[in-house]
Amino acid sequence: MNITEILSKELNLSKSIIEKVLELFKEGGTIPFVARYRKEATGNLDEVQLINIKDRQAYWEGFVKRKETILQSIASQGKLTPELESKIKAVLVLTELEDLYLPYKQKRKSKGEKAIEQGLKPLAIFIQKNRNLHNIEDKALSFVKGEIENDKEALDGAVNILAEWIAEDKWVRDQLRNQFQRFAVASSKVKRGKKEEGEKYKDYFEFSEKVQRMASHRVLALFRAEKEGVISFSVDVDEEKAIQNINNKINRNYASNTFVDKAVTESYKRILQPNFESEIKKELKEKADIDSIGVFAENLKQLLLQSPLGAKNILAIDPGFRSGCKVAVLNRNGDFTENTTIFPHPPQNKMEETKKTLLHLVEKNKIEAIAIGNGTAGLETEKLCRGLFKEAEIQVFSVNEAGASIYSASEIARDEFPELDLTVRGAISIGRRLIDPLAELVKIDAKSIGVGQYQHDVNQPLLKQKLNDVVASCVNHVGVELNTASYPILSHVSGLGMTLAKNIVAYREENGDYTERKQLLKVPKMGKKTYEQAAGFLRIENGINPLDNTIIHPETYKLVSEMLQLNSSKIDDVIGKQSISDSTINSLKEKYDGYTIDFIVKELQKPTIDPRESLVEAAYNSIDSIEDLQAGMQLTGTINNITNFGAFVNIGIKESGLVHISEISNTFVTNIQDVVKLNQQVDVKVLSVDLARKRVQLSMKS
Repeated sequence: MNITEILSKELNLSKSIIEKVLELFKEGGTIPFVARYRKEATGNLDEVQLINIKDRQAYWEGFVKRKETILQSIASQGKLTPELESKIKAVLVLTELEDLYLPYKQKRKSKGEKAIEQGLKPLAIFIQKNRNLHNIEDKALSFVKGEIENDKEALDGAVNILAEWIAEDKWVRDQLRNQFQRFAVASSKVKRGKKEEGEKYKDYFEFSEKVQRMASHRVLALFRAEKEGVISFSVDVDEEKAIQNINNKINRNYASNTFVDKAVTESYKRILQPNFESEIKKELKEKADIDSIGVFAENLKQLLLQSPLGAKNILAIDPGFRSGCKVAVLNRNGDFTENTTIFPHPPQNKMEETKKTLLHLVEKNKIEAIAIGNGTAGLETEKLCRGLFKEAEIQVFSVNEAGASIYSASEIARDEFPELDLTVRGAISIGRRLIDPLAELVKIDAKSIGVGQYQHDVNQPLLKQKLNDVVASCVNHVGVELNTASYPILSHVSGLGMTLAKNIVAYREENGDYTERKQLLKVPKMGKKTYEQAAGFLRIENGINPLDNTIIHPETYKLVSEMLQLNSSKIDDVIGKQSISDSTINSLKEKYDGYTIDFIVKELQKPTIDPRESLVEAAYNSIDSIEDLQAGMQLTGTINNITNFGAFVNIGIKESGLVHISEISNTFVTNIQDVVKLNQQVDVKVLSVDLARKRVQLSMKS
């Protein structure tokens, strides 16, 4: 089984490209490094394509191991014929592989196996080959002995044997699997006495839908409701048609008689239906997991790459009612300078004292922007600050505080602020998220950031892997300033990890700022291979070599020197300017690969410092609560969550409104992520308000 050939056909890429990519991975190449700096080897594959190759390679390696395990198991039983071995080695579909293994699989003793032990196998064969009922019934009498007390027990045992033989028949399984995959219907019903408790699942109290049409969010909702004991959830096909299909497949090998009919019905009801129901449910769950994790990953990417405010003096507020609002002041470098607590809300209601405190802090620290957590009392605190600083040139931002409390209690937070209370650390995190979301959010486990509905219902190892891939991709896409970066963000740079990241920071603290990338080779445990993988993603803003502040890799610095010499230029003459001549470019392309030359020229002409867009303050609606909303109202909002079925929009009240995917655009929308992004400001119209369920339906249609 040649995995390279399989990947080539499956992904529609040349075998030579697949071989080169797999070799780069084997040598320790990371996805970001290979995507950016090995374009000539990969044919300019992007990160998505490279991740797909890596994932599918892992799948097929697991498939090969499963084959080996099955072959060893059957061989150990002395039942591995050359024909069976050939079939197993040739198969390329997991379900077909498991079907071939099914008759030899070690399992709990079944009714059929017990009947065989009781000596009823000859009777089963006799029934299989005879149509005459009297002959069969007479034959059964000869098996009434030992544990078999009468002819009925003998016939029942033989039927059980036949049922299991039919269930293990490859052609029967292929036919039934095809029927389930094409025509299966998922159904659910509310369990007795669970209506009130499971109110949020009422859409699934009497639900039925063809499996092929089911959206991932409905699948996950059904599994969650079933797990919580609210509904019963089943997958089935037309039983009469299924039994007919089984008969069509076995009619050449089985005589037509009442006992074979019983065996067919028994085979379907006891074995095949439960088996394929489980298989379809498993496939549904796996597909829903993959679809949902894809949405979660895209949401996380957008959260991490959201616009940074940049260097500003920040007043950060972690709002609350009873315990007050924790206030932290950060300078333009994001350093903590002071903190206090204010109590503007019930039960204390110290509004005037709060205003004096805020005005004093703003004036004293020359505050340029206010960051307010979007949790409890966030809305009330935001309105207070907007009103208080309406005339001042101070921007007010609502900041997603998901995971801030987790950061506050983390080892990273204790290292940064060992003397501060957890709540103050939370306020600092909220402020730093405004300054640079990526640098702050990487300090938290990606699953804790809050990336979508049902994230706790999907495959957790796969979710963790995919979210970690996104974090690494974003960090390397933006790049890291070597002299200001914390060890948490450095740990996600290509080739590094937590140990090396800490070593890089320790070396900086001991020896002063880095002036050249090559100084990294002096960092303990930094080998040449790791340096190769990491160097291009680490920048030095005011270093000796201007190239160290670009994404041009040090391995091509000699090529850049040759380019400058041919162009009769100095480095300062070309960076940020359109000054590399076509003759220079064409001359170099005769000696070096075109991808590398084009990459260097593009980066010299417009160095990539930070690809993220500038942050814009959100518009503000003059409404206070859901009760203020009326159908037809035109509002401005900010998208704060995206799912497969729609986008949720913050319109300035506690409840986010839902724009269903059918209301996103005047044109048909297949993939919602192609149309809207997290934190995007949008104009919406109120379609309906359900006060009882606290739900708001919105539309973005013009």
